[in-house]
Amino acid sequence: MDNVTEKIKLYLTEHNLLNKKIIVAFSGGYDSMCLLDVVNKLGLKPLAIHLNHNWRGEESLADEKLCEKFCNDNNIEFYSETLSDDIDKTETAARNARYNFFKRTAKKFNSECVLTAHNADDNAETVLYRIIKGTGTYGLEGIKEQRNIFYRPMLDIYRKDIEQYCWMNNLSPCYDSSNNNTKYKRNLIRHEILPVLENINKDVKQALNSLSKIAADENSMLESILPDLCTLNPVSFLQYNAAMQKRIIHKFLRSTDIDYDKEKIEMLLDFIEQNQTSKSGVTLSLTTNLWLFVNTQKICTIQKFENNFENVEIPDCGKYEIAHWHFTIEKYTLMPERFPSDNLNMAYVDLSGIDFPLTFRNRMDGDYIYPLGAAGKQKIKKYLNNRKIPQHEKDNLLFLCSGQEVLWAAGLGISDKIKVTKQPTHLLTLIKK
Repeated sequence: MDNVTEKIKLYLTEHNLLNKKIIVAFSGGYDSMCLLDVVNKLGLKPLAIHLNHNWRGEESLADEKLCEKFCNDNNIEFYSETLSDDIDKTETAARNARYNFFKRTAKKFNSECVLTAHNADDNAETVLYRIIKGTGTYGLEGIKEQRNIFYRPMLDIYRKDIEQYCWMNNLSPCYDSSNNNTKYKRNLIRHEILPVLENINKDVKQALNSLSKIAADENSMLESILPDLCTLNPVSFLQYNAAMQKRIIHKFLRSTDIDYDKEKIEMLLDFIEQNQTSKSGVTLSLTTNLWLFVNTQKICTIQKFENNFENVEIPDCGKYEIAHWHFTIEKYTLMPERFPSDNLNMAYVDLSGIDFPLTFRNRMDGDYIYPLGAAGKQKIKKYLNNRKIPQHEKDNLLFLCSGQEVLWAAGLGISDKIKVTKQPTHLLTLIKK
């Protein structure tokens, strides 16, 4: 087995991919043809996917046809799409379109593994590009070996070895003329800047890749001793010095796979500082379905707001299905040895003075409660604020009501009107499905 095949097989083994549905991003160039050929010869039955960027007219079409022919000749499943002419012809737009295509196709073919053919030369070029742009230490890590569904088995293989593999195996990759156009920054680095640096250090690519590994190891060590942002409250978070605060936020953004830069880190830091005294809490949108929540007690993420459910009528004792919950109201006449705490979804109550039917629902404008042990009634809004319920949780709370009077706020407390003075009449329980 040749060295290229050995390295790719070792990578696939270490990442437990040998029994997975593998997709190979296949441009038709040396790198991706080498990768696809190796994976196919390992007997893994890959799906090759090709995106025609539609930048080079007939040349782009010829590349697509070459890819399809290679797959047909080697009994490899093939799928392709063509970008519309509307896409901006920039490196960033092309990359975004390409990865959107990869994700969409992975979902279409029910795969969680897309192999891309980034190699050791690509990684060296990436590290150098980031140094020139002014990266932080995380940027020095270069291209990740694996991120989400994307796996890169060739990051330890240099382009010269890939080209030799293609030659030894009689492969005929396509030629992309745009790879020589130095108006694209990566081509400028590859064809003009790196050759100059090789006059200083002939092994400059190896040096850049070594720097990448050192940065990855040191960042990993630092992250292992940093706390997770969502395990801290604002007070404990702000006790760290400014550098550590930024590192903690940086770790958080990386762990949630959110694109980050200096401005975003500063924005989150300011948000936490400004809202550390909020009792009900404030949210900050991070993505379309992820928010950062901060109040006096905690820092956490909210995945999404749950939809409210319809009111459920409670005509009598029984068991009821309520959204993601089982609600039970049953007669109970024994005096319990002790009453459960308010934060449990369970309550012994006296409903002798209450008329059925009741309703189980979310809060509504105008709702009120007679808080246990308090004099007079209180608007439910004030009741929840006094208990420092975060804003995003309020609309998901469940209440047993008689009209607009709240008798039981599940997990919070009962009304003074249904407290047990002699013995209970009913037991209320709410259990997650």
